[in-house]
Amino acid sequence: MKHWSWVCTLCTILSLSFILVPESTARRTYLTAEQKQRLQQAQTILLTTLALTEKGRTDSTALRTLVSRRLEDVGFSVVIDRTQPHDVEFKVKCEERKTWTGTTAEGGDAELSDAPARLWKGPACLLTYLLNGQNLGWYKEVRTTFPDALHAAKAADAKDAGAYALSQLAKRLSQYDFPVLIAAEWGQPHRLMNLLDAPRTPKIRKLFILSTLSEIEADVALPQLTQLMKDKDLAQEAVEALKGIGEDSIPLLTHLFQSSTQPAIQSAAAKALGDVAGASGNPAAIPPLLEYLKNALKNFNTPADINFPVLTQVVWGLGKLRDETSLEPMTELNQKVWLMNDNSKEMGALREAANWTYKQLDLDGHVS
Repeated sequence: MKHWSWVCTLCTILSLSFILVPESTARRTYLTAEQKQRLQQAQTILLTTLALTEKGRTDSTALRTLVSRRLEDVGFSVVIDRTQPHDVEFKVKCEERKTWTGTTAEGGDAELSDAPARLWKGPACLLTYLLNGQNLGWYKEVRTTFPDALHAAKAADAKDAGAYALSQLAKRLSQYDFPVLIAAEWGQPHRLMNLLDAPRTPKIRKLFILSTLSEIEADVALPQLTQLMKDKDLAQEAVEALKGIGEDSIPLLTHLFQSSTQPAIQSAAAKALGDVAGASGNPAAIPPLLEYLKNALKNFNTPADINFPVLTQVVWGLGKLRDETSLEPMTELNQKVWLMNDNSKEMGALREAANWTYKQLDLDGHVS
């Protein structure tokens, strides 16, 4: 319990330190096969930076140096001369008062915490990239914690509001892990795996990388992810990241689910099995999940007999797979959970999962 409370605390710190959520699966612009290939092979980045205050354009050298260093840290080469050979142009515009209107009002990437906010008019940095001069619709925005630079500068006893706003934006950019997002966006998971292997990479950054890998199909990550399972502080997140590999991860996820003695890892493996198998249609995940459910029903008399985190994810997984062999044990489970005198949050979550899964399976039975 102590260990996992520490992990939860770390995840909370992660959200504050990197001020973002994992990337959405929605794409802004459809990428052609040629564009995807060029992005996967991109090595040299043309970096263009712009710094604006209420007084007009100002020196962006410090901004350019910061962004260059962070991109180079993940292995990219950076040039600032447009006449130099380059693969992609990466643009960063930081303003004391944002003038760009933002993305669509709702849906997809617009709902991410690091998407350009329509209503924000305070200090902000807009990040985007161009391939062959074409904007492919990838936008990220970093904002200060304050909406009014003038008031914030006065409170901090800073004489120049514009300079103060830009300095605070630079701090946010030093925390925001846009290089990881870029590597994932361009289909270059090898750069992320290099960061995971590097001894100097903080564990908090590894957690973010793992969450990012779970959003993309990164089969090259399988060996390293398997190795990361041995790190007790990262094992649960590594299991989640395996989902991005697809069907190839089912054997390893099954092994983890059946052999792990840690409920959190076993629960994560069950969830990943259901997600992967449900998305791919691969039935290989059904036997281990169904076996767990049947064994759980053999000793199912009181709430103390239930491993709620694991069983709940098993039930959700079976609902996603919708195999008719699960209907009989799910019918029994659905009856038992409602007969127990338990109004805990854990039981409520299990009842919700059981009710939903039973309906999925029963619907198939009626159709057939």
